[in-house]
Amino acid sequence: MLRKISKFGAALFGVAVLLLPWASHAQTNMDQSTLDSILASGKLRFGTTGDWNPMTMRDPATNDRIGFDIDVATALAADLGVEVEFVPTTWKTIVAGVASGAYDMTGSASVTAGRAKTAGYTQPYLALATVPITLAANAEKFQSIDDINQEGVRVAVTAGTSQQFQAPNLFPKATIIKVEAPAREFGEVLAGRADVSITSNVEANTLVARFEQLAIVPAKPAFPTLIAMLTPRDDQAWINYLNHWIAIKKELGFFDELQAKWMGGGE
Repeated sequence: MLRKISKFGAALFGVAVLLLPWASHAQTNMDQSTLDSILASGKLRFGTTGDWNPMTMRDPATNDRIGFDIDVATALAADLGVEVEFVPTTWKTIVAGVASGAYDMTGSASVTAGRAKTAGYTQPYLALATVPITLAANAEKFQSIDDINQEGVRVAVTAGTSQQFQAPNLFPKATIIKVEAPAREFGEVLAGRADVSITSNVEANTLVARFEQLAIVPAKPAFPTLIAMLTPRDDQAWINYLNHWIAIKKELGFFDELQAKWMGGGE
């Protein structure tokens, strides 16, 4: 069965490659596609923050990059026949970096209308949501969004993340604390400088497993959002290639395998 699926995936990939010249002719805003530049240079420049567990992290023992996004970038580079270079970025500068050409694409990012004004997106491959985190000692105090949305409650967010822009809508009465990279919002809760922080549900699960002092507030996850990779906005040939690649990898079960590896099979 796997052999049959692999042949099917290879056939799809061949069709995708055949479509690329057509996409390049349709491109009017760029002299050369990022795809052509990558193939010519032999290098894929992949922008990644390194601070979103389990998507992109640094192994403290080896300083190597690990995570869902790192596996995606490594597999993509292998299929392109090039090396991958991980380019450090921050959530505050991630869109500006891809728009200015500092890197060819980014790792996973929430799909938002604001970002889409400046950058392009691949097709999505995950769906996440936002959840609050607090100290386990305060778990009884914070049981809902309404419990958090009170004057005097301090809510920490990381600058540049989608949660920074969600927080004022979720908690208009609370005090929002914006944390600049490389610090992270959950650190403010651990340090007692914030009562609550918000992040994606997948990261929240890793944080409560890592820090026994933390607990997830049992509120309904908010702002369900699609997750995709950011690209140069006008480079349709590169976006087409990535979309074909994602579709093929989905068919082969690659993204399901990564979810099982890094998220325990859930989202």
